[in-house]
Amino acid sequence: DDSPPDDLVDRIAGLAAGGATHALRHRREKVVSATQGSYDALFDPALPGLTLIERLQVALYACRLTPAPGLATHYRERLQAAGAETGLIDAVLEDGAPTLTDGRLRAILAFTRTLIEKPVAADKAALLALPTAGLSTPAVVALAQLIAFLSYQVRLVAGLRALSAVHDSAPLPDEPIRGAGARPRTAPAKASAAASSGQSSVAVISAQGFTSQPLGWKAWLDVVDLGLATPVQIQVLEESHPQAMTSDYYRLLVHQPEILRHRSAAFNAIMYAPNGMARAERELGATVTSRANGCVYCASVHAQRFEQLARRNDVILQVFEDPQTAGGDARERAIVRFSLDLTARPGGLAPDDIRALGDSGLQASEILDLIHSVAIFAWANRLMLNLGEPVFL
Repeated sequence: DDSPPDDLVDRIAGLAAGGATHALRHRREKVVSATQGSYDALFDPALPGLTLIERLQVALYACRLTPAPGLATHYRERLQAAGAETGLIDAVLEDGAPTLTDGRLRAILAFTRTLIEKPVAADKAALLALPTAGLSTPAVVALAQLIAFLSYQVRLVAGLRALSAVHDSAPLPDEPIRGAGARPRTAPAKASAAASSGQSSVAVISAQGFTSQPLGWKAWLDVVDLGLATPVQIQVLEESHPQAMTSDYYRLLVHQPEILRHRSAAFNAIMYAPNGMARAERELGATVTSRANGCVYCASVHAQRFEQLARRNDVILQVFEDPQTAGGDARERAIVRFSLDLTARPGGLAPDDIRALGDSGLQASEILDLIHSVAIFAWANRLMLNLGEPVFL
């Protein structure tokens, strides 16, 4: 076993080296590395803008609200080790945050609560309360990334705990699957004309405020001027996405380049890695999560990607109209249901939720990829919802 001895997710999820779920997780080593790298970067004592104690208070508060007891214990212990006042720790644990006399910390924790409990409510006014409280744009970006990462981390841990409870005692089937993208049902022949070009050949759909129409996105804070960007910022933009140089989203996040570097590595490894769950089904999990969180922009992007890969959009229309009943067959319904449950109640996820996926034909590696897809969109949705807004092109 060559996994890092200090991997936090392994430890909090209770994954023992040599166990089936530990081995399965470490087959996606790029995800493992980027997850731990994100944690290390976000809690680097040298990170400017927010003190380490402020960041740990945010983490403890987020885990208390979710709830995620194992992670809450970890962050409480780190706060104590960092020398935080007992009264501040108690205020966070007892939800006395609104009564704190420190206006800056009160604003930070109010923003945290909104993003954890109802990210769609994180409007421009909520964001601009942070600069008013004295946070610079890089500090706001660090805070937003931290809260979004914690939303990912708690769902990843919850998913792995539930998976381990099943897979470690009676391993689920996991035969190698080649050619990710081949698994989902395809559309009738009339819908496949544009498939070879990589373009969706199905009509744009809209329902309940969601759409598969292409959208743009505009930041609410100042983005990095490429003419003034550091070499590291330029390098991270080039690594992150082919259109990052012209994207408000990436040019805002690159105010914190090291955090963005690890976040992009995690996202790309989760959504584009070969084998395991078909890419179209990962996109379905992403779309369901985005619909549940109210992220119109993310739902649009990933609905389009599902359509391009699966060459149909019937299930996307169902997800937009009523995700609770969406899915064209038992497998799709299981994927949709699990995505909703992990999004809404990570603290209540149970082994039976994993068994339901196995009973619907998902193999162990596919379940892991679905957990990753839902968790990373807990992260992505919160950034898109709290740092800017979609715009019609």
